[in-house]
Amino acid sequence: MKRIKINIALLVIGIIMITSCKKDYLNRPPLTGITTDNFYKSGSDLRLATATLYAQPWATWNNFPLLGMGDIMSGNMLQPYNADLVQLTTFSITPQNGTLTSAWQSFFNVIAHCNINLKAIYTKMPDSVAVKSKTSALGEIRFIRATSYFYLAQLWGPVPIVEDNDKLIANPLVPRHKLEDVYKFIINDLRYAVANLPRTDQPGRVTTWSAQGMLAKVYLTRAGLNQKGSRNQSDLDSAAYYAGNVCKTSGLSLLPSYYNLFRTQYNDNSESLFAYQWAPGVPYGQGNSIQAQFAPSGSLVTGGGGWGGAIGPTIDLANQYTAQDSVRRKATFMLTGDKYPELNAAGGGYTATGVNVKKHIVGTAADNNSPTMDLWSSIEHNTVLRLADVYLIYAEALLGNNASTTNTDALLYFNQVRSRAGVDVVTQLTPDIIMKERRIELAFEGQYWFDLVRLSYYDPNKAISIISKQITLTNDPDPNNRYIPRSQFSYDPATGVKKASNNSLIITPPTVNTFTLPIPANEQTADPKLLEAPVPYY
Repeated sequence: MKRIKINIALLVIGIIMITSCKKDYLNRPPLTGITTDNFYKSGSDLRLATATLYAQPWATWNNFPLLGMGDIMSGNMLQPYNADLVQLTTFSITPQNGTLTSAWQSFFNVIAHCNINLKAIYTKMPDSVAVKSKTSALGEIRFIRATSYFYLAQLWGPVPIVEDNDKLIANPLVPRHKLEDVYKFIINDLRYAVANLPRTDQPGRVTTWSAQGMLAKVYLTRAGLNQKGSRNQSDLDSAAYYAGNVCKTSGLSLLPSYYNLFRTQYNDNSESLFAYQWAPGVPYGQGNSIQAQFAPSGSLVTGGGGWGGAIGPTIDLANQYTAQDSVRRKATFMLTGDKYPELNAAGGGYTATGVNVKKHIVGTAADNNSPTMDLWSSIEHNTVLRLADVYLIYAEALLGNNASTTNTDALLYFNQVRSRAGVDVVTQLTPDIIMKERRIELAFEGQYWFDLVRLSYYDPNKAISIISKQITLTNDPDPNNRYIPRSQFSYDPATGVKKASNNSLIITPPTVNTFTLPIPANEQTADPKLLEAPVPYY
């Protein structure tokens, strides 16, 4: 397959280690003469090798697909002009969609990097290296591979399981594997990571708590697979067990300020369980370019980028926030008149002139005291999994198949998330309350689409209904107030009134098939087996 196999010659250790970072553990040695034969000789070599897996291989996913699929496709965000992103909004996604292709390629790029490291450790590592160093490195790699496969499973369903790059080169025509086997593979990798990662490590490195949190999320998702109306109780119990471990025994806590979660001074804070470790000043395509793509003004980005003026929240998302929920709202999206003193600080701060994205907009190199940070290399270590997510996973797993719950632990951790945001606590949980809380808490972090996919596994009609309400014209008799909720809006700071913007997008009504994406066209051409029925892996 064209991108699954990639050009393995490009993935030897000398190329893997091109990414640098201000953090000591990501500093790279001279590359001259480095090969897999002479590099893996010590525990410090292992640390350098695994450090590379936290950034560059994810860059293509992090650019547009992360928010395009997680938030635009789910109806949190809208970009009405980019053709590929419009397809995500309107559910008219073709196999030629560039965002679709970028995501697929990025995930298999990550997997290829993981596989070459795994093989090198197994075949090149001398016995003199401590077993604990080796197993910890293997845990890191398998955690990251599992995370990549988790994305693939949720977006495409059955996908090829690739463990050996060399075999793929020899036989590039590979089938997709059954979805239940993909989840089993993910769980096996994560269970190894749980058992072998340390309880504590250098900030930015994954730990056993990272693996347990991710494993809880995987079990919660798999609980609905092939179910009708309810979820598998054994998987729900496993999700509650691992999430509960993180909540009760990790010693970790929520960062007191929700707003600060998305400021670079708080990278890798106590709440961060897994985050991409982006470096400043790296070449194009190897860094965090979210800010360049989503910032509404060039004054916010070193190098004059900032092409996000046309991108903003939908009115449907904005209507989820109460007036009390102002901290999370302002940290997530700007309303006209909002003031952000930390952005363009040397110029007196930034005052929003429209309704735009705020989360991931961290400002200039000067704002972040990072001289080499440029247009394409924001130093925000955007999180993939954070503790608040695990708190909500725990609450959802304890709720399980019940219509409601007053379970003490479920309420305790759920309400910690709300209290941190400054909103009133609740006394009872329902599926709708948890879903809404997750949408608000994790908005613009690429999460909501995956919540809808998880719901679609066991209650597709409910998942379809949620999206259908986003694309149905409101029934207000005033024609000026009739709008599609999946629309952008303007805001009048004098009156506090939001007014939806009309757009000409024609949105395809969702079906159960909406929750599984088409395989990219170039992959279909390179490997026709991908169009065949999935086969067992185990």
